[in-house]
Amino acid sequence: MDFHHYDDRQMLADTLRRYLAAEAPVEARNRVAYGDTGYSPAVWAGLGELGIAGALFGEDAGGFGGSGFDIMVVFEELGRALAVEPFLGTLMAGRALAIAAPEHAALAEIVAGTSIIAFAHQEPQDRAAGDPLATRATKVEGGWSLDGAKAVVAQAEAAALLLVSAETEDGRSLFLVPAGAKGLTIRGYANVDGGRSAEVTLRGVVVADRVAADGAAAIAEAEAAGLLALSAEGLGAMEVAKEATIEYLRTRKQFGVPIGKFQALQHRIATVLMEVEQARSAVINAADAFDNKSGTARDRILSAAKHTIGAIGQLVAEEAIQMHGGIGMTWELPLSHYAKRITMIDQQLGDQDQHLQRFIALGRS
Repeated sequence: MDFHHYDDRQMLADTLRRYLAAEAPVEARNRVAYGDTGYSPAVWAGLGELGIAGALFGEDAGGFGGSGFDIMVVFEELGRALAVEPFLGTLMAGRALAIAAPEHAALAEIVAGTSIIAFAHQEPQDRAAGDPLATRATKVEGGWSLDGAKAVVAQAEAAALLLVSAETEDGRSLFLVPAGAKGLTIRGYANVDGGRSAEVTLRGVVVADRVAADGAAAIAEAEAAGLLALSAEGLGAMEVAKEATIEYLRTRKQFGVPIGKFQALQHRIATVLMEVEQARSAVINAADAFDNKSGTARDRILSAAKHTIGAIGQLVAEEAIQMHGGIGMTWELPLSHYAKRITMIDQQLGDQDQHLQRFIALGRS
């Protein structure tokens, strides 16, 4: 990363932070996050005008960034603001599409932030890595027919397109499904930490073409980008929780002195500060690996980061709430919402235990 790129990324971070602070402060964020849409179309449109989605993609896909550090910068700021706009689906589906079908007309709209796409890959059934998907696609007159179910598809209700993975007779493939397709059912629900997800069912959904006959590489790229993004988002949320706790220790008084003067609490906040720096190091390492490593080496470092964020996030959320006392659990205090988001990030794309197991298994391979 040269200085020119560092300056560009710092400008991107500053711009994104100022915009979200002005247009999506936590009170406004909570109104839309726990509302019917689960995100703000106005904020999403504004972020599109700023070109934020373009920072997640390389020039060959129509963007102006696309490196691991670009993804880290964007998602760390999204985490700091608890943003619920559909950036994760944009990143994962867009990166997969950029590999599988870089000339597809939908990609330009996704990179520009004018069209929302959902990444529908996870399924309700437990399966080991490498096991076939339960969702199947069969060749029929007029295209392909899809049957199956996808679970916890972020912002599927808001999406114009769903990028769906399915098994075919010649391997794992990817298909673009319009939101209004016949046979497609989207059952949305509110997430506990804000935003909305959906259970998606496909019953004889016919699409004309598949965007990738061999989608394994595209899916691997999407999942790698998603792990980095979630790790960076968790880091951003932890930073805010840490800062809020430090400020509370400085201002909350007991026995006539700030509680931050008590040695026991000083030791506890010092541990939080050190652990958050460890988390930052893990995310930086993951961003570097995303750019400079591939295959097992990259995936192992990404799993290490996701495990680290999960474990440290749990510590930071618990310590921040305990040092605040009962007020830390209240709806009115932003900290409670940060703690929920930090906790739920650990559950997305595999929790800390799964990624520890993956890290070990990849080390043996």
